[in-house]
Amino acid sequence: MSGYADFREFYPYYLSEHSNRICRRLHFIGSSLVLLVLLTAVVSGDLRWLWLAPLAGYGFAWIGHFAFEKNRPATFKQPLYSLMGDWVMYWQMLRGKVSF
Repeated sequence: MSGYADFREFYPYYLSEHSNRICRRLHFIGSSLVLLVLLTAVVSGDLRWLWLAPLAGYGFAWIGHFAFEKNRPATFKQPLYSLMGDWVMYWQMLRGKVSF
């Protein structure tokens, strides 16, 4: 994985690193839990919930990569683009543009 000029150039690579359906599903579960954690923290006014957000998001995603995809998460080399890719893929999965 080399440097990318912009996110638009990076995203096809990101999708290629998520070709395993179980990996994508685990990403979706983790991202959904992140949203639930954020909502819980806001509604309850208790910011202590926030420590669970990275645990849920990265925990599920990394299990998907190491156990099913058999690759290293892009987060290790492209953390910002990878985080952006997580949410673009999540939105595309919700809209049916990327399969579950």
